[in-house]
Parts: sequence; structure tokens; C-alpha cells
Amino acid sequence: MASTNQNSLAVQFRNLHAPGDPLILGNVYDAATASIIASLPSAKAVATASFAIAATEGVYDDDMTREQNLVAIKKIAAAVVPKNLPLTVDLQDGYEDVKDTIRQVVAMGVVGCNLEDVDTKTRKLRTFEDAVQRVKLAVEAAKEAGVPEFAINARTDVLVFGGTIEEAIERGKAYLAAGANTVFVWGGPSGRGVSRDEVKRLVDAFDGRLNVILRFGEGYLTVTELREIGVARISVGPGLYRIAMAAYKEAAESLLGA
Repeated sequence: MASTNQNSLAVQFRNLHAPGDPLILGNVYDAATASIIASLPSAKAVATASFAIAATEGVYDDDMTREQNLVAIKKIAAAVVPKNLPLTVDLQDGYEDVKDTIRQVVAMGVVGCNLEDVDTKTRKLRTFEDAVQRVKLAVEAAKEAGVPEFAINARTDVLVFGGTIEEAIERGKAYLAAGANTVFVWGGPSGRGVSRDEVKRLVDAFDGRLNVILRFGEGYLTVTELREIGVARISVGPGLYRIAMAAYKEAAESLLGA
């Protein structure tokens, strides 16, 4: 059972999601990067990125097992929780037993998670009803574990599967009604994306309770622009991981090519 302090930390984490003054998360993927983010005075919380964690395990994101993800999360939690910083983790779809997965991360000191609506085994979009039910199960499990304010960032991949922004809004509203704290509408790793106008529509539809992934580079919405649009949360997914690996490769090439 979680401590009273853990639920207080969850409340603190929820309150950081303020439309127009968004929580900015630098996603981590191991204890070392978690320690770096946690040591920064400007860091208000720590979040993991499943794609980057999978890469450190030598597997593709879709192929990472629950055990691999939980082992990594446990190490990250050991670096973050003692600092009394909120930790939210990417749990993909929550795996086969979503309630047990939530119970396990709560036991590690986690106060929030990402939960997506694509089945990790079949790689198919879950039905509307199934996806909503899994959000409800996650909320229920967190309450049972002693963290009723556990914050779920419910991700929908409906756009990736050819759906419309209207369908994304329908799902997002249902996830919020089921107990999610925010919604993350994923446009895919390349191609479709989510346009500025669509971000505005999503902000209006969800009363600002929207997570947007920030892309590094020219042509993408900036923190300033996303703040003006009114989002509540900004994350970077595997963005920092990719920057780190590019620097590592460059340094290695320089060393080995000398």
C-alpha cells in the first residue's frame, strides 16, 4: 500500500498540469539520465520514454516486454523517488493485466503513467469500449493501491490508424471521463503528425488537458507557441535519447577514426 506522501505527490503532479502554463518533461530512459533530470532545479517532475528504454534493452519499442520495462522503471524510480519528485512512466498499453501493472509501479513510488490504446501484442487499435475500460481499470487499481490521485496520460493512436481528429476528440473525452488526467494524441513517428490547428481544436475540446510531444528542430511548434495555444503538458518522448546517441556516435567516430 502506498504512503500518504505518495498520494500527496500525485496531487502535486496533477496540479502541475496547468493549461497555458504547461508542465515540461524531459523524458529519461535509465538511472543516469533520471539522475540528471532530477538534479536540475527547473525540473518539476520526471517521465520515462518507452521507446528509449526499449532501445537500451536492444529491442524495438513494440517488442519490449512488461518485465523489461518494469525492471528499467524500478532503477529509474530508485534515482527519482528519494528526491521527492513526481515520477510518471510510459507503460505502453498497460500489458495484459493493466491493474497488476499499475499496482507494481505504484509500489515503486510512481504517481502517474502513459497508457495507450494500441494492443502491444496485436499492434491493432483497441476498440473504443475496450480502451475506455482499461483507463477505468487503471484508475481503479491506483485507488486500491492507495494513490487515488494517480495521474493517467491517456494516449490515443487513432490518427495513426487513419482515423479523424473528430475520432481522436471522441476518444480523448471518453478517457478523461473515465478518470484520465490528460490526453496525448499521437500522430505517429513521421508523416501524419498533429497540426497547429488540430492542437488548437484538441485544447478546446479537452479544456486544455492535452499533452503534446515537442519535436526538436525547425518547423515544429515551440514551447512558447504551445504555451500560447494553451496545452497543459509538453513531453519530448525519445527526443533527448536521440540527441544523446547522436553525440555519442559523433564522439566515437572521432575517437576511432583518429
